[in-house]
Amino acid sequence: MRIVTPKQMREIDRIAIEEYGISGIVLMENAGRRVAAEVLKLPGGRKNHAVLLAGKGNNGGDVMVAARHLFNNGLSIKVFLIGEYRQVVGDAGINAGILGRMGISVSTVSAKKDLRKLEEALQWGQVVVDGIFGTGLNGEAGGIYLDIIESVNSSSCTVVSVDIPSGIHGQTGQICGDCIHASMTVTFGYPKSGLLQYPGAEYVGRLIVADISIPTGIVSGIEPIMCMLTKEYVSGIIPDRKPDTHKGSYGRAVIIGGSEGMTGAVVMASMGCLKSGAGLVKAALPGGLNYVIENRLTEAMSVPLGQGTSLKIDSQTQSRLTDILGWAHAVALGPGMGVDGDRAKVLEFVLTETQVPLVLDADALNCLALDLKLLDKKSGPVIVTPHPGEMARLVGSDIGEIQKDRIAAARAFSEKWDTVTVLKGANSVIADPQGNIYINTSGNPGMSTGGSGDVLTGIIASFIAQGIEPVKAACAAAYIHGRAADLLAGEMGMYGMTASGLAHYIPMAIKEIKER
Repeated sequence: MRIVTPKQMREIDRIAIEEYGISGIVLMENAGRRVAAEVLKLPGGRKNHAVLLAGKGNNGGDVMVAARHLFNNGLSIKVFLIGEYRQVVGDAGINAGILGRMGISVSTVSAKKDLRKLEEALQWGQVVVDGIFGTGLNGEAGGIYLDIIESVNSSSCTVVSVDIPSGIHGQTGQICGDCIHASMTVTFGYPKSGLLQYPGAEYVGRLIVADISIPTGIVSGIEPIMCMLTKEYVSGIIPDRKPDTHKGSYGRAVIIGGSEGMTGAVVMASMGCLKSGAGLVKAALPGGLNYVIENRLTEAMSVPLGQGTSLKIDSQTQSRLTDILGWAHAVALGPGMGVDGDRAKVLEFVLTETQVPLVLDADALNCLALDLKLLDKKSGPVIVTPHPGEMARLVGSDIGEIQKDRIAAARAFSEKWDTVTVLKGANSVIADPQGNIYINTSGNPGMSTGGSGDVLTGIIASFIAQGIEPVKAACAAAYIHGRAADLLAGEMGMYGMTASGLAHYIPMAIKEIKER
């Protein structure tokens, strides 16, 4: 499903109006009707009392249309304009005038003295329709707006937000001072990127994407592309398995990593790789720790690198790395590897010698942060999979700055360094070198456990080994990784979720996605 920024949505609206001849008031009418329809579906239906909060812009105009339709369907309504009538112009002004001619009273709220009437209405109502701000909010919500938001959030009403909960930044999902905590959000045309990024995503409630008659062809010309990952999209990425195949048909993947006390990371990555369908998997780790793979994973082949318990480039290791890199269809480097000058040299060697897609995770990223220009030496496609802390180290920033605009952070890194970037976290962001963005919404907080990211690394490597191009492999892996966690949580809950438990649910997630 396509996602757009508020700026892109304004351009889509402009094209619909100016080039297709669909007037703005028609789009507003369709939007308001869809909001009213969702309100009527709520428990209580026409018996509910509805309080409608309209801002001064087009978002408020949508609310006024909704008010008219709810009134015509027999609901008891109270409408509040946040501001002054003289500030309501254009299509919103037309709809405000219609309400007046219908005899529907609209109260204004522009100062603290007006709040009492609104608070009384919130005690009277069962439903609030929130159209205070639209997606164009950039500054902090302050003054009377904060008082209104607090009053709505303190009420017991079901809250339906129009396009986006008021107070959430439409592009980044950041909270602009405070925001409405919606039970449901009815957004128009396409989801806005701020609806899917935290912290704002926490307050969206159930998201309804309403068709308001925007021609579907318009969005195909809007770039860069942003998409929300869905079951249908991922199902189309993962190829069907044909009867006349064998283990060689499903690719050869190599996982390189491990250090003393951190061998489990290689085990988890290898398990993720196996459970997602790679035909052959080799796990390469320091020779002094090779016994761990031999004891823990009977399906993966082990490759001892050197004699000690940490990775370093010597003649034997260089020779063995050259062999396995030439054998592989996909390589993953970093799980549990450790960080120092020797491991950085391993990273440099693998980047230089690997001509197939290379997934860099965990300590490979921490080594890369020591010298980002190592990426200029890459011989093949590179996929980086940082969590926010690792991304902050890579770009010399802090976690707070990364989290302020995760889409921008992932996109900027991919465009600058010609990588696929998987910025992990709630609603992971995948970016490609062309600036296209994919947002995953599967998964749950139970995944916040050691080894979960290693499993994802293994799934990405597996899908690439099976012939899926890197960005699509990253998208499919992120969705299936999250969906496996959702299936596991559905049976056992989120507490005590482990990476190995998650890995065991990967085949079930793929089965569910491929079922028609």
